[in-house]
Amino acid sequence: MKTPLLGDKAFYRQATAIGLPIALQNLLTTSGSMVDTMMIGSQGELAVAAVGICSQYAASLLVSAIFGFFNGGTIFYAQYWGVKNEKGISRSFGLTTSCMLGITLLFALAAILIPEQILSIYTDKESIRQIAAPYLRLLGFAMPLQILSMALSGLLRSTGQVRVPLYASIASLITNTSLNWMLIYGHCGLPAMGVVGAAAATLASSLVNAVLLISYCFYDKQRPFLRISWEHLCWSRDFMRQYFGKSLPIAANEIFMGIGFMIINIVVGRQNEMAIAAMAVFRVIEGIVFSFFRGFTNASAVMVGSQIGAGNHLKGYTQAKQFALLCPLVVFGICILQVIFRESLLGIFGLGPQALEYGRQMLVIFVVAATMRTCNWICNDSFRAGGESMFGTVVEIVCMYLFTVPTMILSGLVLHLPFAAVFICVYMDDYIRFFLVIWYMNSGKWVKPITPEGEKALPAFRALLASKKRPAKAEENC
Repeated sequence: MKTPLLGDKAFYRQATAIGLPIALQNLLTTSGSMVDTMMIGSQGELAVAAVGICSQYAASLLVSAIFGFFNGGTIFYAQYWGVKNEKGISRSFGLTTSCMLGITLLFALAAILIPEQILSIYTDKESIRQIAAPYLRLLGFAMPLQILSMALSGLLRSTGQVRVPLYASIASLITNTSLNWMLIYGHCGLPAMGVVGAAAATLASSLVNAVLLISYCFYDKQRPFLRISWEHLCWSRDFMRQYFGKSLPIAANEIFMGIGFMIINIVVGRQNEMAIAAMAVFRVIEGIVFSFFRGFTNASAVMVGSQIGAGNHLKGYTQAKQFALLCPLVVFGICILQVIFRESLLGIFGLGPQALEYGRQMLVIFVVAATMRTCNWICNDSFRAGGESMFGTVVEIVCMYLFTVPTMILSGLVLHLPFAAVFICVYMDDYIRFFLVIWYMNSGKWVKPITPEGEKALPAFRALLASKKRPAKAEENC
């Protein structure tokens, strides 16, 4: 029986059951940023630009620093869950969370103590820095809560509890929206705090999210590895060697990519104020697209990792290829709709005429860029779920620093090209590595299980690929 190119009904049922709640949760999380940006739009373009600059540090750079450990943990959760190894999950979660929170505390302290110095890296506009500094200082207190919630959500998703993080995110969004309305504008007898009020609302909503997730972990009696215990800290030397062997390449990848994105943001931060404000709005729209898509990236990691951990390599390989084709097609469709309704979409953020024109240009360019980036991400997450963390790391870093960073500096700081030309260079690495990751996906060399069951089945899978049989025919022979 031939395997459908885009998956069968069973594939869609499983992908939807896992991916849709995660996608909705990510969408709700990003919606908090959208609500902030929309409500702050009433304070003017400089306020919008200030919040956008802060998010590059608090969201983009911080997440890049810890995401390697988050993804490394996901590899272990998914593969251990495939063979129901609860002790392995507990150890993985304990080590993952310790690494993530340790890095986050450094970022939080810097945001609280030296916000002005941080902001001076991102922009040379004093008017923007003055608005952004108190916002970033208050956001520093929210960072550890946000990253703890991220770690707990990752564990719950990888072990089949995808709805709990969704419900916590709904409560967090309601809290954020309500307090934004009260604190930005001064309703219900509260002072009108403007941008600082939005930061206070973010802090409160982050606390709500973390408390709800921690409470559930203590409540769930069917998954004892969710409750904090000494089992989370029982890390043998062999386990740590295996964990960091998988996680550190991903962490290095994310850190170097984060530095690359910081350079991109530095170049953007030295364009005119209208371009900076437009970019802040675009980042919100981009975040909505990718946050929804990332839910299905997480689903691919769980599904592919579980199959490979259990020794069902052919099925995991086939599912990864189906995700790599399906997700970019969906994102392409979403981006086309954004272009069609771009006037209404951009109009809700309070931008001026020049900033609106920049936004229109970016959305058109984003159609191609987002489709390619989606494919690159889905492939790389499948590689990592399969146990391969080096190939994607090397390709991402090399393409970022050979193509994107030099072209951004040249176009934005040396040649001073129009902003649309500068923006095209933001995604230069994605255009190049698209072809490399497609080749590596088809090769199947990324299937490198960490469980005994997966390692036992690996020679037979490699023999099938070496025989150059089509996956569908090979499946009939299994």
